[in-house]
Amino acid sequence: MQKSFNASDNYEKTKEAIGYVARKNATQQDYDRIGFMSGLEVHQQLKTKHKLFCKCPAGIFQKPEDYDAEVIRHMRPTLSELGEYDGTALMEFKTRKKIVYHLANETACTYEVDDTPPFHIDHEALDIAIRISLLSKLNIVGEVHITRKQYLDGSIPTGFQRTGIIGVEGEIYLKHKKIRLIQLSLEEDSCREVSDIGHTRVYRTDRLGMPLIETVTYPDCVNPDEVQEACDYIRFLNRSTGLVRTGMGAGRQDVNVSCRGGSRVEIKGVAHTKWIPELTHNESFRQWALLAIRDELNKRFKDTGKWKMAHVELKGKNIPDHERFLNGNLKDQKLIAVNLPGFGGLMSHFTQPGKMFADEIKDRLKVIACLIPPFMMHSEELQASMEQTEWDNIAKKLNAGDQDAQLLFWGPEDDIKTALETIEERCRMAFEGVPNETRKSFADGTTIFERVLPGADRMYPDTDTAPLPLANDYIEKLSEELPTEVIDRYHQLIKWNIPENTYTYIFSKNHFPLIHRLIEDLDMDPVFAGTFIGHTFKFIEGHYNRAAEFDTKMISGMFKYLKEKGIGFEIGKYMLPEVFEHPKMDFDSVLESLPFKKIAEADILSMIPFLKNKFAETAINHTPENEKNWIMGELRKKAVGNIALNKLAASFNS
Repeated sequence: MQKSFNASDNYEKTKEAIGYVARKNATQQDYDRIGFMSGLEVHQQLKTKHKLFCKCPAGIFQKPEDYDAEVIRHMRPTLSELGEYDGTALMEFKTRKKIVYHLANETACTYEVDDTPPFHIDHEALDIAIRISLLSKLNIVGEVHITRKQYLDGSIPTGFQRTGIIGVEGEIYLKHKKIRLIQLSLEEDSCREVSDIGHTRVYRTDRLGMPLIETVTYPDCVNPDEVQEACDYIRFLNRSTGLVRTGMGAGRQDVNVSCRGGSRVEIKGVAHTKWIPELTHNESFRQWALLAIRDELNKRFKDTGKWKMAHVELKGKNIPDHERFLNGNLKDQKLIAVNLPGFGGLMSHFTQPGKMFADEIKDRLKVIACLIPPFMMHSEELQASMEQTEWDNIAKKLNAGDQDAQLLFWGPEDDIKTALETIEERCRMAFEGVPNETRKSFADGTTIFERVLPGADRMYPDTDTAPLPLANDYIEKLSEELPTEVIDRYHQLIKWNIPENTYTYIFSKNHFPLIHRLIEDLDMDPVFAGTFIGHTFKFIEGHYNRAAEFDTKMISGMFKYLKEKGIGFEIGKYMLPEVFEHPKMDFDSVLESLPFKKIAEADILSMIPFLKNKFAETAINHTPENEKNWIMGELRKKAVGNIALNKLAASFNS
């Protein structure tokens, strides 16, 4: 029988044993010690009129309750050209999911359920993909060959995604290093998930089929900050064309992470690049922890092939005395006790902040066996769900040894077999180390199992689409319409002395061309232009309400108006909130609403002697600095738009 021990102490000891370091305290030496390695798959929707292989409009999104039809499907795997099944497809088939699609007439057609052959590839999307490939220093392929990529999670009703490689072997330049690119592909976007409960998953199809590019890097990043920097750069490069969609969900990234001795694990659908450092940090140490568990298991078992778990169904008087199982709470569910030989002390082994190895099993049970939480307890919980005597009784029924661990799970009878297979499979994987898998990301930097990592067996040629040759003169024409490179824009911002804390916003929103126009066409001070966009406009965009997308040409138009009227640009900070919320209001009316009155510079400067006398009569602390600050405050409303504040401040020294 397993001896009682303190799971919390064990969790902390194993955390210390693997040398886990919090992200904020980690150094490059820590990442070199565990062999941190990471690459990216960056997805970006393209701003086109139509979807990629049909004539449905792109970019029209429906509310969850707005749909005209419902389609139900059950997915089945198909053999690859080599006669093999993809592991991900088999896993998804095992879940026995019912997939429900909500379709809106405006954005769906028979192509999307594979009842109509694909149309010719959308040339607007192809043009954009080639332009971005050229910007990424990729070699453009001679012919685009469309392939089918199998998806059995239901995110694509046909069960496959059409995709084609546009460019290969490119590179991007970060501040201190070069990151190599494997390829850029043009593909269809998938459905948006509405819900996933038990054996039913619901999707909306409005996003389905929209043109999407995927930029894939080599695993050249050696620390989490480099991964975020590379991802930001690719997203900035895409947006610099002005030909991609922006907003929630328009840009998504998958992050591939491994450590020395680990495996490639894909963190899927990272919503924000600011999550990347914490996610990649924790994933690399999660793998490092799994390798430590592997080493311990291989010490405990000379012949790992003979490892075998045991289980027993608990009924009647054998059901533990716990409120979750009494008074008919189990209803139509079965309660199963499982013994895991040699896993004593490993169920509570640290894997991620707040998570342990037992969570690796629990996550897979939820996804593969479709058990609805809560559905599991185990003998090494940090906060015990049951008394130790109950676990002792269960261990006795299972003939458990001192180094064994036990778990309880419950669910419908139809799911029990799959659940037992899943538990045994995940425990056997622990003897090997780190499973190749796809994981879902959370804002706190942790991840959970999502599905088995797809392999090459899910790809096969699309016989419905002929190869598309790309002529050299066509590519050369597109190359003449490229924007300046992001790294060149970065260096230009530095030359303009624009504060670095504005760069991320400027690049993410593609506001560099706007700043360039303000400086070149209106002779605006570069620092003022950069901070106006990177600080003032950013604040207003985040704090003021607007139903429609704001046209930033209004900003250059506003400053052009001010220059023609001989009014100082600083008044623009006060005008912008009105312009943002009421874009149809003319600029004369905006100024009147402030209110603003035109005053000559000389008249404003003539007020300074009077205010100096007033300050001398009323102030308590008569320092030159206090005097200057008080007078500037008194004159600010009159000065803004009539005299530059730095010129007004300089007048105190004349």
